[in-house]
Amino acid sequence: MDILQETALAIIGFAGGVSVAAGTFALITALGIIPRLASRMGVAEHVYKLESAIVLGGTIGSLLSVYHFPMRIGDVGIIIFGLFAGIFVGCLSMALAEAIRVFPVLCQRINLNYGIYLLIFMMAAGKALGTLYQMYFEWNGK
Repeated sequence: MDILQETALAIIGFAGGVSVAAGTFALITALGIIPRLASRMGVAEHVYKLESAIVLGGTIGSLLSVYHFPMRIGDVGIIIFGLFAGIFVGCLSMALAEAIRVFPVLCQRINLNYGIYLLIFMMAAGKALGTLYQMYFEWNGK
């Protein structure tokens, strides 16, 4: 490949990455996940720190997925990473579901009056365990 093609691919790849990242953070902002999460956790005065941590985590995660830095974090590190990834994706999916009011309709249609908290917890736990399973087998090469 000549230098012109490589430059064009780099520009297109960078533009695509910026577009996806902007869309993701726009969704997070539009759903109001961070302020809602901060108010429920009782740390509303630290919203800017939470937002900075999410941006930093997204940046580091993007770099790790593109460049595949070798990291020796062991099984405990993978468990911690899987837990945090599951929490993030769980919060995002629950905020999206809350925004479109999926759970009230679901609970009404299946006539579920008790155990709604257990249903939500099991969905979050399943996502966290699925992420942990994926990261364990992908990063350990098994």
